[in-house]
Amino acid sequence: MNNIDSTKGNGVKGTRRGNAPVPLSILDFVVTGKGYSAIEALEASLKLARLVDRRGFTRYWVAEHHAMPGVATSSPPILLSRLIGETRQIRLGSGGMMLPNFPPLVVAEQFGLLEALAPGRIDLGLGRAPGTDGYTATALRRGNISVENFPEQLEELFSFLDDDFPEDDPYIDKVYAVPGPGQDRENGVSRSFQHPPVWLLGSSGYSAKLAGQRGLPFAFAAQLAPENLMMAFEIYRKNFKPSHMLEKPYAMVCFGVFAAEDENEAYRQSRSFAHSMMRMMYRKSYVLPSPEEVEDYQYDELELRTINMWNNKVLYGTPEQVVEKLNHYQETTQADELMILNLGHSPSAIFRSAELIADAYEMPDLTT
Repeated sequence: MNNIDSTKGNGVKGTRRGNAPVPLSILDFVVTGKGYSAIEALEASLKLARLVDRRGFTRYWVAEHHAMPGVATSSPPILLSRLIGETRQIRLGSGGMMLPNFPPLVVAEQFGLLEALAPGRIDLGLGRAPGTDGYTATALRRGNISVENFPEQLEELFSFLDDDFPEDDPYIDKVYAVPGPGQDRENGVSRSFQHPPVWLLGSSGYSAKLAGQRGLPFAFAAQLAPENLMMAFEIYRKNFKPSHMLEKPYAMVCFGVFAAEDENEAYRQSRSFAHSMMRMMYRKSYVLPSPEEVEDYQYDELELRTINMWNNKVLYGTPEQVVEKLNHYQETTQADELMILNLGHSPSAIFRSAELIADAYEMPDLTT
């Protein structure tokens, strides 16, 4: 087995720092709340990446979404290429790339290039959802790619990443992912190219089972479906088979969070996210209104139940309250790593939330 040295923060396993019970990571949607431009949101995300790099978080992942006014992460590889130059040690990755949106060769090439730019610092997290609505998914995929053949797409992706095709595959010795091991072999490079660790992401049991069967690390999206968390982890661990990447399961869980010095302000900010999810459920565009707009909105009974349901998925409160909730879930699930997605309306509030959580965990400043 190819065990990965977790003490240096590389590979799959993270390094615990401060008082966090397990390694702590960040997922970023580049939230673009109403009244803020994509330029402002991206500037704030670069600032956030520099902060969490300095404070010893393990990973900084960016999501893939399309045609959503409330987020600006339409292309994880492009944003990650910028983040390489903005950070020094944190792992950078996708949370995730939606594989059905792309030919596997494209994903292998993009993340091979990122790995070549920042060796040992890149993660490739994969999902099978479209990351958008049905109309936009059709525009992206042109009807050629379906989630139904996700396992076959995954196999093809690994063939390109490893330059290891079945004997009867038409691409063998003809198509190479560049940069990649096939390129190194053809060019007579002695050292073998190592592709980024591949993670499977999900909010149900489907990807959990597939990740286990393939011996891959698994990341669960509790910001979407915390009610499925225990079930998905059980399925993943039950189906896990050792691989060249992992000898035993490695499970991460991501929670939507928001911390503020004032508990009421944390509640107000988190309801902006809940309101945007309510809009999506009613087939409206994903827009994050300001807390003031949410407070002035006149909800009918069904809308109120819906926004409360989504707000209850967010771990909000003072930093001490948020950390207590995170620790409780980690202890309950025995997650190997925690990831947090700060869900608020303004870029400055999102930055402050991450900073407060780092302080509450007494995470060190690695620049001093």
